[in-house]
Order: sequence, then structure tokens, then C-alpha cells
Amino acid sequence: MKDTVGSAQPCPVFKSLSNKFGSLLCFCNAPKKYRRLDSKLETKMMELKRSSSGQSKFRSINSIILKFPRFKEGLKEIKGVFEQFDEDSNGTIDRDELKKCVKKLQFHVKEEEIDDLFDSCDVDEKEGIQFNEFIVLLCLLYLVMDSSSSSDNTSKIGSPELEATFNTIVEAFLFLDKGGDGKLHKKDVIKSLNDECPAEKSPSHVTRTRFKEMDWDRSGNVSFRQFLFAFLDWVGIDTDDETHTTKR
Repeated sequence: MKDTVGSAQPCPVFKSLSNKFGSLLCFCNAPKKYRRLDSKLETKMMELKRSSSGQSKFRSINSIILKFPRFKEGLKEIKGVFEQFDEDSNGTIDRDELKKCVKKLQFHVKEEEIDDLFDSCDVDEKEGIQFNEFIVLLCLLYLVMDSSSSSDNTSKIGSPELEATFNTIVEAFLFLDKGGDGKLHKKDVIKSLNDECPAEKSPSHVTRTRFKEMDWDRSGNVSFRQFLFAFLDWVGIDTDDETHTTKR
């Protein structure tokens, strides 16, 4: 990759975020809608941070960027699952289709939790989960699902490769979560972009922009759910997806 996060010009993998997520600010004005799921994810991230003892496979933000092609490849298999449960082939999964999907995949979660996930991932509030939203939903479902519901040593989501991809995305979040409180703060992101690898230090205005791209509601905190949507856009998971027609 020729451009880095630390360059004076915006890195190509980030350049479309402001336009894509700017229109999301309206739905972020009602944080209560997302509070229950975000709180559960926050607790999960804190548990994972403690269990990692501060160890991380990532040393800089560029070490994460270099894995983008692998992330993209690992997430492609979700496309087949999405198409299978998009019964009317309209490019979205509605609530009923999602409940069938969760049942078929043998996730043992309450209907209330399914509704929470649907509401939290249907970012344009069109009562339909599109492909990139479905990836986020599946990752969140994987994280909030009780590990005791999976039998023996089998993968919780039926795919060791996909589970490994989700785990690596979580590690990227934990790398940025310097405080270990399950959410990202501006100072954490600045530290990760600057202090961890001085040779790749970002100009201050670039660092501020990077954080604003994740902090949709301008609260000063970034949940794992917000990070995950931004992360998928950085990876470009939907750039060659012909069925993705979301306009946000």
C-alpha cells in the first residue's frame, strides 16, 4: 500500500467514510435504541481485554491495514448465507427472514435479542438488513451468544475460518482500546496511531479525522458496533458486491 494512515493526504481506505456515514448522524441521536446491545458488547470487550493480558498481534494501525485483503476474503463466505435467507431476493433480510436464519444457524438467543440486533444493524431504518449490515449482525451475534450454547469444540458459527476472521477483527478493536473499558476514546486512537509506531505517526488533523469517522454521534466514545461498521467500510467488503445498493 503506497499511502499510509500517517500521510498528510487521507488514506484511500478511509476516504469515503465521511460521505457514507454523515447521514447516519440522524439515527444516532437516539442512543437508547442501541444501549442494551452496546452495553453487552462493552462488557464482552472488557472481558476479552482482561483475558488477553495486553498481548496483541498488532503493533501499528498499518499492521491492521495490511490484513485487509485477508479480512475481505474471510468474510466472503457470508454472501452465500445472506442469499440463502434473502427469500424474496430483494437484497435485504427482514425480521422474519432473520429469525429463520438464526434458527437455522442454531444460535440460541432470545427473540428480544434478535430484535435488538436487527434494530442496531438496520442503520438506515428501512426494516431490512443489507449485506454489509448482515456481516456486522453475524459478528455481533457471535460475540453476544453464550459460549455454553455451542457443543464440544465445534465452531460457534459453523465455520472456523469465519470465526478466526471475527476474532482478528476483535483483536484490532482491542489494540485501539488502550483503556480496556470496552469502547474507544479519542486519546486511545491517537495513542494507537502515533505512539505505538512513531515511524508511522499521523499528523494531528489526520488523527482527528480518523476518530471522527468512527464517532458517528460525536459522543467522544466509539462502541464496538460503530467500529465494526467503519472497519468493514475500510476493508471495502461491499465494493465489488453487485447486490449492495445502500445509499446512506
